[in-house]
Amino acid sequence: MAHIKKFEIIIIGGSFAGLSAAMALGRALRRVLVIDNQNPCNKATPHSHNFITQDGKTPLEITTVAKQQVSVYKTIKFYDGLAIKAKQNQEGFEIITQNNDAFTAKKLIFATGLKDIMPNIPGFSKCWGKTVIHCPYCHGYEVKHEATGILANGDMAFHYAQLITNWTKKLTIFTNGTSTLTNEQNQKIAKHNIKVIENKISHLQHKNGQLQAIIFNNESAFSVKAIYAKPNVEQHCNLPKLLGCELTEQNFIKVDTMQQTTIAGIYACGDNTSPFRAVSYAVSTGTIAGAAANNALINEAF
Repeated sequence: MAHIKKFEIIIIGGSFAGLSAAMALGRALRRVLVIDNQNPCNKATPHSHNFITQDGKTPLEITTVAKQQVSVYKTIKFYDGLAIKAKQNQEGFEIITQNNDAFTAKKLIFATGLKDIMPNIPGFSKCWGKTVIHCPYCHGYEVKHEATGILANGDMAFHYAQLITNWTKKLTIFTNGTSTLTNEQNQKIAKHNIKVIENKISHLQHKNGQLQAIIFNNESAFSVKAIYAKPNVEQHCNLPKLLGCELTEQNFIKVDTMQQTTIAGIYACGDNTSPFRAVSYAVSTGTIAGAAANNALINEAF
């Protein structure tokens, strides 16, 4: 193993949250390493919305400019790679990468995001982030008033139905099997002329990720322009858990209002801490995590 390089703070994850934390720390003159493997969860998304000053740009456009701006602060260093091991030591923490490079820091910030687990429906992953979408605030305006599907069941289907009627009245729920909606939910859904189709889905027909129709096992089809769905997620990085950071019942990293995890000296920010997956949220929590880590170092030294 090469000589271990020392930093004050290591940020794992270099997308919106990580870069936001890095900027706060760069402006605080902290020696920081940002470790990133260039694999953000939003890489398939063609446009980012609902983030003022950047509306309509691709996520890559935004993060490219962000990295350029963060790079102005000379105490910030970047490492292209994957962190695979972490442990506490006398310096604070040690991180080892896939290439067997080692780094230490007094504080860690995990901005590692979430990994979406795609359902076993051919065509789903090809359309994900384009015409199979999870958030009307991020993408609903672009498919407003269009024929739209909800791929969900039970309470999640009902929640989506309530929410999305503000963007389109042409809604259909696809439960992909026997519906688990309650009688009360069905009555409310029917009042809004929302159909519930229980047919099992064979695949999604699309062209380059642009959805055309849902094809069922019985070979019938239903034309839609977009589908709302919420795939299962898991932590993109298991290092916080291995270090002892507590997770919530929904498998998010548990943090306080200053993004401090349950392990002293470790902070987390962005998608890995909350179901509210938005660029603005990631940026804001990244800033808080950076400021909190800096403040902790100040208190320890003063």
